[in-house]
Amino acid sequence: MGGKNKQRTKGNVRPSNSGRAAEVLTREGGVIPAFVGFGSAVTSELCYVPAVHGAEDIDSLVDADFRLVLRKLSKRDVVTRLKAVQDFGSMCQERDAEVVKGILPYWPRIYCKISVDHDRRIREATQQAFEQLVLKVRRSLAPFLKSLMGHWILSQCDTYTPAASAACQAFQAAFSPAKQPEAISFCKDEILNVLQDILLKETADTLSDSQSLSEEEREAKYVRMLTSSLLGVKRLLSLLLQNDDRATLEKRLAHLVNSGKFWKYGKHKTPQVRGAFFEMVCALCEFTPGLVQAEAARFCPAVLLSIDDTDPVVLPPLWEAVLHVVSTIPDCWTHVNARKGFLPKLWALLKEGGKGMAKAFHPNLMPLLSKLPPQVTDPKLDFYTTFFTTFIQGVSSERAVTSPSESAVIVTSFVECLRYCILQNAEDVEDQGKFRTMLTSQQLLPLLENALRNPSLQNGPLFLSVTEMLISWEKRVGLQREGEDSDSKDVFQRLLTDFWEDLGLLCVRYVDNEEADPQALEGIATLLHVMHYPERVNKKQAHKKKSVRLCFSKPEENEKTGVEGDGAEKLAQAVSGLVNEKAFGSLQTQHFEDVVCQLAQLCLVHVNEKNSERHLVFLSHLMRSFHTPRIFSTLVELDDKMTKDDKQRDEGIMKNPAVQFLLERVVMWLGEKGRTDTEHLVEMVFSSLYCCSRQETNRILNHITTMGLSWGIILQIIQRACTDPETLKSCSDWLKGSVLGERLVGLTDELCKMGSSSCSTISPTSGHSWTLISLVLSQHHNDESLIGEVYMEKILEKLHVTLSETKSLSDAGNMEPLISFICDVASTFFSSVQDCLLLVSAEELLLTVFQLTAQDQAHTHLSDSLLHKLKNVCVAGVQSLVQHCECEVKEGGFLHSAAVWVRKQLLGTLLDIKGLQVLVLAVQSIVETVISVCDQASPIIIQFFTLLMPSLAEWTRIRQALPPQWIKNPLLSSRLRDICEKPTVDTWKFRELNRLPAHLCACALLGKVAQRAAFIQNEAESPSLLPNLTSTVSELLYALQWCKELNYSPTVVSAYHNMLTDWGLSEGLNGQVPMKTLLETLYTRSVTEGGLWSLTLENYIRSNSLEGAAVRKLYCSANSLFPVSQSKLSTLQVLCPTMSNEDRESLVALATAGLVNWQQDQNVYGCLAVLLCCLKADTQVEDEVVQAILATVMEWRNSREEWFLFSCDLSKATSEQLNLSVEIMRFLSWLVAHSPAVLGGSQWDFLLCSMLAWLETASENVRSLWNPWVQLFVCENAGLIVKLNHFFTTLSSSNIAEKLPPELAGEWTGFFVEGIYNLLLLLPVSITETFAEPDDPVFPLAVLQSVGVALTYVPVQQLTQNSLPPRFIADQKTNLPEPLQTLLNTFCPLLLFKARPLQITVYHILEKVMPQLPECDGEGDNNKSDDDRDEPCLSPPASLMAILSACEELCDNILSGIQVGEYAVVQPLSVEYSFILGYLLAWKLLLTFFKSSPSHLRANYAQYLKRSCSLNKLLLHLFKLMPENPAYPGQEAEARETKTFFTESLNLAVDKCDSVEWELPHLACSVYYSTVQDLPAMVRLWWNSQEKRVSAAVEKFTIKYISPVLSAQEISSVHTSTQMFDSMTVKARSAAREVIATYSVDDIFIELVIQLPQNYPLGSITVESGRRVGVAVQQWRNWMLQLSTYLTHQNGSIMEGLALWKNNVDKRFEGIEDCMICFSVIHGSNYSLPKKACRTCKKKFHSACLYKWFTSSNKSTCPLCRETFF
Repeated sequence: MGGKNKQRTKGNVRPSNSGRAAEVLTREGGVIPAFVGFGSAVTSELCYVPAVHGAEDIDSLVDADFRLVLRKLSKRDVVTRLKAVQDFGSMCQERDAEVVKGILPYWPRIYCKISVDHDRRIREATQQAFEQLVLKVRRSLAPFLKSLMGHWILSQCDTYTPAASAACQAFQAAFSPAKQPEAISFCKDEILNVLQDILLKETADTLSDSQSLSEEEREAKYVRMLTSSLLGVKRLLSLLLQNDDRATLEKRLAHLVNSGKFWKYGKHKTPQVRGAFFEMVCALCEFTPGLVQAEAARFCPAVLLSIDDTDPVVLPPLWEAVLHVVSTIPDCWTHVNARKGFLPKLWALLKEGGKGMAKAFHPNLMPLLSKLPPQVTDPKLDFYTTFFTTFIQGVSSERAVTSPSESAVIVTSFVECLRYCILQNAEDVEDQGKFRTMLTSQQLLPLLENALRNPSLQNGPLFLSVTEMLISWEKRVGLQREGEDSDSKDVFQRLLTDFWEDLGLLCVRYVDNEEADPQALEGIATLLHVMHYPERVNKKQAHKKKSVRLCFSKPEENEKTGVEGDGAEKLAQAVSGLVNEKAFGSLQTQHFEDVVCQLAQLCLVHVNEKNSERHLVFLSHLMRSFHTPRIFSTLVELDDKMTKDDKQRDEGIMKNPAVQFLLERVVMWLGEKGRTDTEHLVEMVFSSLYCCSRQETNRILNHITTMGLSWGIILQIIQRACTDPETLKSCSDWLKGSVLGERLVGLTDELCKMGSSSCSTISPTSGHSWTLISLVLSQHHNDESLIGEVYMEKILEKLHVTLSETKSLSDAGNMEPLISFICDVASTFFSSVQDCLLLVSAEELLLTVFQLTAQDQAHTHLSDSLLHKLKNVCVAGVQSLVQHCECEVKEGGFLHSAAVWVRKQLLGTLLDIKGLQVLVLAVQSIVETVISVCDQASPIIIQFFTLLMPSLAEWTRIRQALPPQWIKNPLLSSRLRDICEKPTVDTWKFRELNRLPAHLCACALLGKVAQRAAFIQNEAESPSLLPNLTSTVSELLYALQWCKELNYSPTVVSAYHNMLTDWGLSEGLNGQVPMKTLLETLYTRSVTEGGLWSLTLENYIRSNSLEGAAVRKLYCSANSLFPVSQSKLSTLQVLCPTMSNEDRESLVALATAGLVNWQQDQNVYGCLAVLLCCLKADTQVEDEVVQAILATVMEWRNSREEWFLFSCDLSKATSEQLNLSVEIMRFLSWLVAHSPAVLGGSQWDFLLCSMLAWLETASENVRSLWNPWVQLFVCENAGLIVKLNHFFTTLSSSNIAEKLPPELAGEWTGFFVEGIYNLLLLLPVSITETFAEPDDPVFPLAVLQSVGVALTYVPVQQLTQNSLPPRFIADQKTNLPEPLQTLLNTFCPLLLFKARPLQITVYHILEKVMPQLPECDGEGDNNKSDDDRDEPCLSPPASLMAILSACEELCDNILSGIQVGEYAVVQPLSVEYSFILGYLLAWKLLLTFFKSSPSHLRANYAQYLKRSCSLNKLLLHLFKLMPENPAYPGQEAEARETKTFFTESLNLAVDKCDSVEWELPHLACSVYYSTVQDLPAMVRLWWNSQEKRVSAAVEKFTIKYISPVLSAQEISSVHTSTQMFDSMTVKARSAAREVIATYSVDDIFIELVIQLPQNYPLGSITVESGRRVGVAVQQWRNWMLQLSTYLTHQNGSIMEGLALWKNNVDKRFEGIEDCMICFSVIHGSNYSLPKKACRTCKKKFHSACLYKWFTSSNKSTCPLCRETFF
């Protein structure tokens, strides 16, 4: 009901079917069965069903949880059973013993089932759970032991080793080692029953259920059970201790052995079964030899004839069985034909090297030989010849060649068997003598000869094994015991003599050959070396890594059973003891040295006569192993015979043949020209020196040093001398002597000169030389230098001088190899030599290295790899220095010199960004290295930081050297009042500022060092110990403020600030200095110096949100800031917003007093500035005070007119004069904005006339606008004009009009406005003509912005009747009046000027005149008849279209790589930004013009746009400029309605400075919205013509963001429309997006339903039929088609389309016939009536329709009558 996978209902207590069946059985039978199960433990499926109902009395011992778990064990699912077994083990461990004991009656049946489960995880978990059960119940298990033990033993022999190991652990937990045999003896019959049943009765099908396991799984389980059973018999026998038990089992086992099925297991197809079978045979041979002997006829063939089975699983137990059989059954060979059945298989195995199983096979051969009877080995000579020949062939087998370990086992076994055979045939008998000769000459020597050419055999154990055999023979020759036969001694003596004679001939044959094989010579040398030093080879082989194998422990197998048997292992050990006596010591026979001397002489002959290099190398190898006086004597004697030259020799040379040979031969060979490989000659030198005294050694090496040999040879000699302490000790006099020292100093000088030459390549010889220099500097023994310290000092001095020279070179490229070598030498020296920096030359070298790392690669021309080397050298040197210095920076030391040099670089060298970064990182590396060595903040850091810091005078100098351009931004934004002495144009231009000023460099470096040091100190929670840190932090804040005021331009300043940000210094290091201290420092500097310090103070106060109380503590009282100086004024301006009202009122009083008494107080500007600062901070001032100040200012107009700068040349005015005029303008602006009511008529005249006079002055001084103070003058004047415009615009809505002079508004409108804008309109044109490059630093952008804001107030009348200089363009068609055309021609080009304020200003100016332009085209259009043109087409204003056509190409280039739908990010205020902004603004103007046009003109303009394809290009550009998600920035994420650029209006403010990055995307969205709103038909036409990808992207975007907004607006416009129609009413349904038009005239009633599509306006508007009365069907369809056509193809709103349709219907009712081409009275695009009549049929057509008809049909016939149309 519902399937087996249906989830069982939780809480369902109804029992399953099996439970209900048990209940039925209970009721019917009357007996309550505890558990229901069927079959035997082995063969049946376990069926464990607890009787749940009514079983409380019998089933009380079984816990309910246990019952549930045991039931799960019968499930088929593997995972369920595994989890159940694991739970069972956990429960046995956790529950009480009494609860667990209740399980025991039912556990044997369950265990016997799951312990042989097919899944190995279950078997392992079962044994682990069984262990927990055993540990819990202990002795209570005894009654159930017999039913468990059979499968328990079976599990201990499981093929899955973890399961077997777990079963063994459970067995050990149950029985101690002493009790285990008793337990096994108690259950032996039951165990054997289980094993025999499996081996003899069971099959794959009877062991498993065919429904639960597949055929492959059943077969695998059967094989595993067979294997475990065979191994179980072995384990059963091994665990029994008493012979009686084994005797009892022997009878039972005889039954097993007599079974034919049992013997088939030896040939089973599965290797595991065969291997287990042979293991069981081994156990039977060991524990029941009687049974084996009785069944010898079966055992012998089964084992001995199976030796060709080489499976890795089978072979080891098989050969163990072979040894057991030949040991246990004396007459085994009577049951097997050895020559036909056994030996051929043995030979085949030997030939193939054991088929990859040599490690298991070959060690058994020698024990086998010991048991082979004569009947098998006769004839002995032939048998052993075949045996050893096939043995040697096995060495060359494929597996032995590829595996060194296999080869080693074969070789070792071969030599052991050979030694055994010789020992067994050591009698002085002729037959045995031939036998021994065969073994040595025909078997051993050929193997040795093969090894001479085979490196793998040379590296194996062959040579050592042969040497040990020879040593054992020597012992038998010289150590014969008394009473033994002396013939044996003679036998081994002859053996040794014959062997050495044959070996000598073999070696001579290879050596005495001009083309001797180098491999064979090396093999001979290796053989002789091993024979001479067997102990060394023994040690090497003992230290080789041994393979590690994972073994699961079975401790019981390793225990002694106490039964002695003639086992195979004992047999092998006994036989191996005869031959494996290890020999320690070298060969003592004279023959050995004779052979060596003979070979040495042969080599010398070949070297002297043939100059054989290979023989010379061989002689070197010989002498390395044999440096005895006899060898040298032999060589000298031979040399004398060959040369026959009686030379006069030194007496010392005559005494020592080694010295004689060395000086006369080896030195001569070393001095030969063209010799490349000298390593063997150097080895020969030291072989000779072994026989020399210390004085002789010094003398000889000095002689070699002065011979002029290559430095590579000297390097090899020194390296060889340092290999061992004894050699070094004997050569120490030479190493520390003057001969070698002076030569090394000369070598260093030569290398440095050669490296600095023009040759850029370094020869290998010089490479050896540098290695030599590095070796002698860095190699130390027992804290002593290798060479004399004097010479070390000289070498370091040479290296320092060379590195110093590289710094002054303009191109160090050729020096790079030299510097690289010096780096290697210095690095090794610094890192390996203690106290190396105690040498003065070493510190100088380290300083030079540091200087190279601290300079830009562009200056040093060093490669990256070389620079990395230098940095590592520097780190190593500083570490060594700090570790051994006395925690102070000594004058003249490295750290002192480095700090002085760094400060000089900062203050005296102009660095670029890269150079500064490199310098800072180098200094930081020093600081970090010092910190890493010192445990805490070290005095070294403090002293080093102090040395780096400039003095106060140096700080002042580099601060004043900062470029002054920073003042422009705060000055023009009114954040600072400052002056400048005699400014010039060049002052405000950046002169290629590619280098950083010294002040910025010093701040960055000191800030980084202070940050690193302070970080460590903060970790230690100690106050900063760095001196003058406050000064450093304040200077860093000053530098950051300087960058900020420059708006992080040019590029180098931006890069500098980004670098500080990356370093974490962009906020200064405020946290490292107490706030109060830093605030006082900044205030003090602001009061004394002003300027940028004041802005730094202001930024610090604002960023830390300091309140008035903290600031007041700085100045105490307002009186302290008077009298006002320039610096105090700057400070007061930044402090004024945070001052209290009382302080500001005090300042107002002081300033007012100064102004009123201006004749006594000369600081008029300061007082006025202070007053304005307080007024800006909203300080309350009484009207009388304002009146008094204004009267004072007007008094200045009469007595100090020059202060106002009317009609002055501003280029000659000082900044102080300009500042005063600016302050007067600011005061007048404040009056207009805050106190206009206090002004009387004369005061208004003064204010307005002054404003106009200042504007005239500004217009006359456009060329002086490079001066920031002149710009400020114009900006404040424009600001005054804006305030006046705003005041008079809002005058009517305010209450102030009554308080003003009555004629003021008229004068403003009639006179001042015209005067203002006549001048203002010319100002942007003049500025752009004078300053043509907007990226010029002196470009007056701020002036354009201020003037632009003022121009946005210009009246339309002032634009249409402007007085601009006439500007016309040739061949420009226009209907516009001259002032308007001049206005367009003047301002349209400025849309593309790269100055955003100007572009926005021009847009606002032209937007005001756009609605007036179509009127001019309309007037001209009325003069022409529609009939005169076929396709009416009219161009929008030509000036605007010229800008659009120019921008289209630029935008195409800019956006060419962007696909439609992708968002092109344009960098704000870039050149591209300006072009795109101008392009979009021009389109916005064009759309304004289009929307203002009447319907008939709009069609003509649309036709022009269609022909020019301008709109198509615009739409493609817009979909690259609009963002994918046009969400409005700044809104909350959880807003109910998401604002987008389409829902929010665009504010194009001239003075907008924030959110500029979103302006272009917003403008693009605004243009697109206006386009689809005003030109829907053209957009629809474009959309339908696009490819599928583009149209899909456009539609998706439009549906998501535009259609909902536009549809809502269309519906809303219908609701709010004021247009009234005669005889037609229009209603709208916003929810359904429908418009319903109802037309009724007389008896005719028409209702039309207009449905907007989802993708409006891209999709066509559908017109559906409503109610109609009195209209024919055909006419009704025509009208519906007309309305649909109008709404689809006309560029306007729905209301305009309805108006057009109504007009058409009205004309139809007036009797005017339809045009028979478009079936409409009024044309859909040009709104004309049908006028072109056919002379034949008299039908009238629209001229545009006829034009289309003629061009599409290529005929000039009437569409109706087909007559020629005239």
